[in-house]
Amino acid sequence: MLTPPLIPNSADALLFDLGRVVLDIDFGKVVATWAGHAGCEPAQLVQRFSPNDAWHRHERGEISDAEFFAGLRVSLGIGITDAEFLEGWNAIFAGEMPDISASLARAGQRLPLYAFSNTNNAHVVHFSQAYAGVLGHFREIYLSSTIGLRKPDAAAYDHVVKAIGVPASRIVFFDDSAANIDGAQARGLAAVHVTGPDDVAKALAALGI
Repeated sequence: MLTPPLIPNSADALLFDLGRVVLDIDFGKVVATWAGHAGCEPAQLVQRFSPNDAWHRHERGEISDAEFFAGLRVSLGIGITDAEFLEGWNAIFAGEMPDISASLARAGQRLPLYAFSNTNNAHVVHFSQAYAGVLGHFREIYLSSTIGLRKPDAAAYDHVVKAIGVPASRIVFFDDSAANIDGAQARGLAAVHVTGPDDVAKALAALGI
């Protein structure tokens, strides 16, 4: 779906995905940690891992961290403990995206900022503490594991738009996933596909921020 060009004063709120938009993600650190505990090669785990139904259920808050890790123990064929799974699982966060905090600080002086993330309880507990500073720019953070809905489902966007309280067409949404961008546009949001570190700043400039 084509994205209409952004123009100054065309937004009343900005909505940001977290992973690879605000927080950098490195899945290689996850499998490296798990492999280290399991005594195998990371490449073996990469081949066995896939975002399956259990992943989606975990992100909707339908299964616990322990249940999710139990499923991984079977699908990955490794016998590590829940604590070792959790250590690797939270190793996915690799810092803030370049210059994002400054961009959010500047944008927040003009418009209310919100975030919307497909995530799970274990990650929420971790990033809420580890990245409290940059996340403090957001007026509200909508979490799939809390609202029971995940992108790119239409109901997820409708829920967030209603909660923000402005028309969808006046919300600019930033996400690194093409599927999530398409889903947002289908529900009437303006959307920016973030594929590089400069995309957020460029979009804000186009909005006159």
